[in-house]
Amino acid sequence: MTAELTDGGTRHVSRLVARPWREVYDYAADPRNLVHWASGLATATVTPVGDGSWLASSPFGEVTVRFAGPNDLGVLDHTVRMPDGTDVLNPMRVLPHAVGAEVVFTVRQRDMSDEEAAADAATVAGDLETLRGLCEG
Repeated sequence: MTAELTDGGTRHVSRLVARPWREVYDYAADPRNLVHWASGLATATVTPVGDGSWLASSPFGEVTVRFAGPNDLGVLDHTVRMPDGTDVLNPMRVLPHAVGAEVVFTVRQRDMSDEEAAADAATVAGDLETLRGLCEG
């Protein structure tokens, strides 16, 4: 697992998963599974809104999540509409790897201290570890 700080306050957090990349992608792309692995985004319920978006109970309050459409490239980018109406794009990929898959999540530092950004990246790292455990199960 890595969490490297790059210029501009961006961290790429990754985790290797010993399962075929497509299986990992299919599991992570299903918003109903967020409550099982994405504690930084969905804590209790995820409900379809009807326009391809999902309403999620999160640590920040109710948010709306919209994933990129199904694709064969492993792109799991998702936009989160925060309770204040701000849209936050979260780049995410599931890549083929020699061990099966590599999941990469890009964490961007937005209006927060370096310590808060580090804590955010640590939460993502923990979530990816949970995803790994569920997929390798």
